[in-house]
Amino acid sequence: MALVGDVYRLTASFPASEQFGLTSQLRRAAVSVPSNIAEGAARLTRKEFLHFAGMARGSLSELETQLLIAHDLGFISENEDLSAQLDELFGLLGGLINSLRDKN
Repeated sequence: MALVGDVYRLTASFPASEQFGLTSQLRRAAVSVPSNIAEGAARLTRKEFLHFAGMARGSLSELETQLLIAHDLGFISENEDLSAQLDELFGLLGGLINSLRDKN
């Protein structure tokens, strides 16, 4: 969930004109990742957990794309890049998904 805090801190300096645009999109995508994992873990079957883990991966991909857009628009710099954190989360989430698939 550290990613959520990082995204909130990062977007706090975005232009006010982006409050309901890219700022909102980034924050919702970031919150969606751990939320989907939590919801899936609370479900009764592995199949349901796998479904929500896939949704979390989709949200992580969405977040990655939106961060690239924010960078291209000059809202974030290379120093503020979260790609290493995203790469780590993609790996962890991929491991979870593979584990859930193997047990089905």
